[in-house]
Amino acid sequence: MHVQEWLETVPAVAVYALVGLVIGLESLGIPLPGEIILVSSALLASQHGEIDPVVLGASATAGAIIGDSIGYAIGRKGGRPLLAWLGNKFPKHFSEGHIATAERSFEKWGMWAVFFGRFVALLRIFAGPLAGVLRMPYWKFAIANVLGGILWAGGTTAVIYYVGIVAESWLKRFSWLGLVAAVLVGLTSMLVIKRKAKKAVPAAAAE
Repeated sequence: MHVQEWLETVPAVAVYALVGLVIGLESLGIPLPGEIILVSSALLASQHGEIDPVVLGASATAGAIIGDSIGYAIGRKGGRPLLAWLGNKFPKHFSEGHIATAERSFEKWGMWAVFFGRFVALLRIFAGPLAGVLRMPYWKFAIANVLGGILWAGGTTAVIYYVGIVAESWLKRFSWLGLVAAVLVGLTSMLVIKRKAKKAVPAAAAE
């Protein structure tokens, strides 16, 4: 069953909780499909009045900010041994190469790595724990965390929701085709920021 089809079977309050939980766990450092859940839920909100996009965006933003903050605290307390442990548990996401690249980007860009990391799947998982491990001053982390969380979670919800509204006639006439088109248009609208964030990582690594 597709994510959106499954979300349609649960009450609105459960959708809010699920979005906040999945994004929170992903931001904490556990590899989960937070962006997929958020996009699917925002599209669902555009088609069904039961789901309030404002509450959905607030839930996603809260999950992102809280999850990153917990990840920061864990990273600060666990230090580098935590990264080694994560590498054993999730070798695909926390390999030595990934950690080294992310670490160089943090050393180069500081709080901007946390901010733009929201728009890159790999850095979204790393940001909180790695900022804590590298002892980034909490006030810098908090500013980047809150602003990045609001822009990514709230912005994604708003963009996908309004794309879904515009594509409503397509969704009614060509169910799966309209859904695919809406997702593509919504994701494409965020490529500019994503592309800049992705370029920042190898650029920092090269330097």
